[in-house]
Amino acid sequence: MGATADNGLKIVVVGGFGVGKTTLVRSVSEIRPLNTEETMTRAGETIDDISEVRGKSATTVAFDFGRITLDARNVLYLFGAPGQERFWFLWDRLFSGTLGAVVLVDTRRIDDSWYAIDRLEHHGTPFIVACNDFGGPGHTPAEIREALDLDPHVPLIDCDARSRESSKRVLITLVEHLKTVYAASAEAATPATEEVTKSPELAL
Repeated sequence: MGATADNGLKIVVVGGFGVGKTTLVRSVSEIRPLNTEETMTRAGETIDDISEVRGKSATTVAFDFGRITLDARNVLYLFGAPGQERFWFLWDRLFSGTLGAVVLVDTRRIDDSWYAIDRLEHHGTPFIVACNDFGGPGHTPAEIREALDLDPHVPLIDCDARSRESSKRVLITLVEHLKTVYAASAEAATPATEEVTKSPELAL
């Protein structure tokens, strides 16, 4: 990172086991990502439910890390959280200092997304939902929103975590959502009697 890039903006990618978090970070990072993947063994089959991810041979045991330069002064740091329940204790620490999050969803396993959404709402962290394309049966946005009980203001988009362009679109959607959320928060915090001469805007 150049000496003039002084704004590090932390983004976390969360979701269930095997939804593509490592793949998304890997596809979009401008640097070689830091991965903490370990080979899955037969012993792990008694702990992690792999019935829906039969082709998965490795899994994240701490976090993934990538980086994207936005401009000369702003850099996005991407952290991919581990998906297995036994590593959920790490999530609260990863959420510390987070500007926003992407909840990655496999629509074949909607229930696996509940914990991620619950923890983000608990922390008050703004997020968007991105449905990764695994070639399963199609669902309408309304059906997915209802299944996840999403607030109408939370963006919901489709993506292919293997595609750099698609992953970039996910992050752009999140950044645009964050600008709206933080601008609204700044406006709400402005005293009603104070004249607002300039619309607040997130420095991205």
